[in-house]
Amino acid sequence: MTFSIIARDPASASFGVAVCTAVPCVGALVPHAKSGVGAVATQSYVNVDLGRDGLKLLELGMSPRAALEGLLADDAGAALRQVAAIDAQGRTFSYSGKDCVEWFGSREGTDYSVQGNMLAGQAVVDAMADVFERAAGAPFSVRLLGALEAGQAAGGDKRGRQSAALLVTPAVVVRGAPADFDLRAYALDIRVDEHPDPVPELRRIFELLRKQAAEEDAAGDDR
Repeated sequence: MTFSIIARDPASASFGVAVCTAVPCVGALVPHAKSGVGAVATQSYVNVDLGRDGLKLLELGMSPRAALEGLLADDAGAALRQVAAIDAQGRTFSYSGKDCVEWFGSREGTDYSVQGNMLAGQAVVDAMADVFERAAGAPFSVRLLGALEAGQAAGGDKRGRQSAALLVTPAVVVRGAPADFDLRAYALDIRVDEHPDPVPELRRIFELLRKQAAEEDAAGDDR
């Protein structure tokens, strides 16, 4: 049904989630993140409480594994769920219930986890992870969006596509003098709620935002 990436940027201490699926309004369901705490992606017959309560438990100091396993133990639909989390220490945990629809699975790496269900195949998560790793050093939001694009190019959701979202928390550490309008200082929450090709539309909105931010910075330099 869905493919996503959750990640932490060790340079800025930002957290992010990028996701695409074949139902509307994925941005209101799957991605959850809080500055200084962590990020959660809850998908496959979504239980949003896994995201909301998962962040609360991470904020209390629980590890992603302990937080999610505890919540899933009380979830009657756990066998249908897919959920992943990352915390401020970069620890990750990903879970896929046995009744998720094939293909389903995940791949975890340093400071990230990629997961999906009802996918065209394992190539989707592998492509996302590979692109994210290769883009080390690029802006965090660019890496997340690039991973999402790679997943779509590899086949994505086998039913098709309908919505996508990119959620990034503000940077805790910003190196260099801040610009008048520095995207790193703000929460980035871009949602394409219903579109025949939502990932390119997400990229279009993202690039428009970056262009306008650059223009605002240039105008500030002239003042």
